[in-house]
Amino acid sequence: MFPAPIQKRSNAAQITYQAALPIAMIVWLLPLIAVATFSIRPESDFAAGNYWGAPGSFEFFANYGRVFFDSDMPRYLLNSVLITVPTVIGAVALSSMTGFALGVYKFKGNLLIFFMFIAGNFVPFQILMVPVRDLTVNLNLYDTKIGLILFHIAFQTGFCTLFMRNFIRQLPYPLIEAARVEGVAEWRIFWFVVLPLMKPALAALSVLIFTFIWNDYFWAVVLTQGPDAQPVTAGITSFNSQFRAAYHLMSAGSIVAAIPPVLMFFAMQKHFIAGLTLGAVK
Repeated sequence: MFPAPIQKRSNAAQITYQAALPIAMIVWLLPLIAVATFSIRPESDFAAGNYWGAPGSFEFFANYGRVFFDSDMPRYLLNSVLITVPTVIGAVALSSMTGFALGVYKFKGNLLIFFMFIAGNFVPFQILMVPVRDLTVNLNLYDTKIGLILFHIAFQTGFCTLFMRNFIRQLPYPLIEAARVEGVAEWRIFWFVVLPLMKPALAALSVLIFTFIWNDYFWAVVLTQGPDAQPVTAGITSFNSQFRAAYHLMSAGSIVAAIPPVLMFFAMQKHFIAGLTLGAVK
């Protein structure tokens, strides 16, 4: 039913696999390699059409210096931090409580409420553009960080609840029953019994949501404008002027914007993998 491990295949298959793997990785990394190369090129290379040849000069320090010191990039990065971190905290906190309620308590309408959380994930977010924008305008939340935070929390809580509810249902239920027999209040059961067991799931979900929100471009453009509230993904476009695109600065800004989620993943890699694989084997 399942393909045999590569170690058990023929020598020809193993050699083909070992030769094809580096090629596939290079092809997969080509866009990132191109962006990294563009970020160190001088502006004259793009004017001359020298996109893929050797750089005319090495402008690493000049390009990245302009990104950090001659633009609003530090402010856009700060906006991204101020938007992403509260969103992760809010979405994970709400989904932990809703996942606990839907995963532990049995009541009429449990599955219906759970399906409502899931159904929100199947709605194409593009069709929500106009009503969500109008709602933020009516509530005086348009072009504010708090408006973007509240929207992201509301939109991500459905997926987070699905993740948390399924994780909590895999926990040993006799622990909860034993705590109830001892007369422990429900909120203390959640805080002192269930929540400590959810640490791998909390870490994995935090990494996922951090990456989703940090890399969001669509809602950053729809709900914000200008450096006061715009995150870095939308702020990179500020390097474009009316008549030309500063590809070297946009590439440098893209590399800078990609560093925080990469660091976040490597810092939480152990917990992230544990959270995704917990319960996969017995």
